[in-house]
Amino acid sequence: MQIKKRLLEIDLPQGKSAFLWGPRKVGKTFWVSHTQAGAEIIDLLKTDTLADYLSRPSLLRERYQSHRGKIIIDEIQKAPALLDEVHWLIENRRLSFILTGSSARKLRRGHANLLGGRAWRRTMTPLAYPEIGNFDLERVMISGLLPPHLLSPDPIEDLRSYIADYLKEEIVAESLTQNIPAFREFLHVAALTSSELLNYVNVGSETGVSHKVVRTYFDILEDTYLGFRIQPWKKSATRRMISTEKFYLFDVGVANYLAKRKPQIGGSEFGKSFEHYILMELKAYQAYRNPDMPIAFWRTSTGREVDFILGDKDLALEIKGSARVHEGDTRSFNALLEDGPVRNACIVALEKQPRRLNNQIEVIPWRIFLEKLWQDDFKLD
Repeated sequence: MQIKKRLLEIDLPQGKSAFLWGPRKVGKTFWVSHTQAGAEIIDLLKTDTLADYLSRPSLLRERYQSHRGKIIIDEIQKAPALLDEVHWLIENRRLSFILTGSSARKLRRGHANLLGGRAWRRTMTPLAYPEIGNFDLERVMISGLLPPHLLSPDPIEDLRSYIADYLKEEIVAESLTQNIPAFREFLHVAALTSSELLNYVNVGSETGVSHKVVRTYFDILEDTYLGFRIQPWKKSATRRMISTEKFYLFDVGVANYLAKRKPQIGGSEFGKSFEHYILMELKAYQAYRNPDMPIAFWRTSTGREVDFILGDKDLALEIKGSARVHEGDTRSFNALLEDGPVRNACIVALEKQPRRLNNQIEVIPWRIFLEKLWQDDFKLD
């Protein structure tokens, strides 16, 4: 496999700035250094640079108030006080900044200046289907979609190092929690329960901490872009819907490594990972093409469930990691269709050719689905 051009685009007008968020090793630093020609880059991962700006945030104003180009500050969460200086330079010198970071938690908890609407918000996700040449689905289930892991000759070793670095650099260094052994065990349980209904009490009992602490742990994953919640669909007029959300880790490779899974096509563990991968594509599409598009799941109190609903029932998706979809696989879809119209109803599977069931439900091979998604064929609002 090879990596092609990234889908992220940030075209800043004069005087406008942007935050660029995303998990570690997703490619933010590489992207800014290769797409923002001529920009001044301040790398706060360099200890001497960080020490200078931590001791004297005013250095930013002193050094750059006469600057005319774009300024990039990499890992802005390491020096929150710089944001006051950024604010001043935007207001008084109309400078443009791109501020990258892997955690907004420290900024929010420290009441840092988030520039009050003066900066756009952008998120870089793990690699998406259009960004990869010679795509190998089975390999992706193991390596995941962070660029260095996808290209690695030994992705398992890299994933092991990634988790260790995350615990050291993000959790310990930022003092997000003091109980690292419990948090490490929580990561394992979170991976095992990824894509399932959130139950803080059960996760707490497996981890050895209270459900309140578990809720904080999930918040830490979300704030460091290593996970996200998916909300349940609540608009049914005819059925009683559940109100419990789901949680997914941000990368299928990270989730499978932490859960000690090695899914293979046709194996019992493949279906859950395949659903997770398709959701990663939906999240990338949301980030790059349609940031206001809701992603939800549909589940009744009696257990009928459709994996994903996009928009206002613009697209309903069931994900099946099998080579053949049967009539019995449509029961939940039929219940959803009885609950009101759906513009597009699709089952994404490993079948070779697209076909229709009951005139309302389309079975789509996964590659064709992803091509249609990224070509905007579904007309998602």
